[in-house]
Amino acid sequence: MSELKKTIATAVKDAMRAKEKARLGVLRMVQAEFKRIEVDERIELDDARVLVVLDKMLKQRKDSAQQFRDADRIDLAEQEESESAIIQEFLPAALSEDEVSAIIDEAIQNSGAESARDMGKVMALVKPQIQGRGDMGAVSQLVKAKLS
Repeated sequence: MSELKKTIATAVKDAMRAKEKARLGVLRMVQAEFKRIEVDERIELDDARVLVVLDKMLKQRKDSAQQFRDADRIDLAEQEESESAIIQEFLPAALSEDEVSAIIDEAIQNSGAESARDMGKVMALVKPQIQGRGDMGAVSQLVKAKLS
């Protein structure tokens, strides 16, 4: 079992003991998503895949919160943001813009990329290093700008 999954399982137990219903609900939702993927794909999730799942769930919450704010449903937006905060606790610290830029520069150099056509090669090298630690949409835009 991956370390991140163990950490989340421990957090579930702690939330149960503390009777934190909202936190417990979010953590159980995360565990259910892990279980769904493991059953569907017949695999055991490792830390890298757990990060991908958490990152995806965080992005979904942020998108939903923005849509709720646009529709003047502040109550639902705040709920999504509180869920985001709980999920964020289990992701590694975010990278600074300089660190992201350095990773992209190194990937461009290592892949031999010269134009926007080679963006896939660069992203393949960058994504595992940045997953869960930065916004992949922003990273993609930065890579595109550097290759143009």
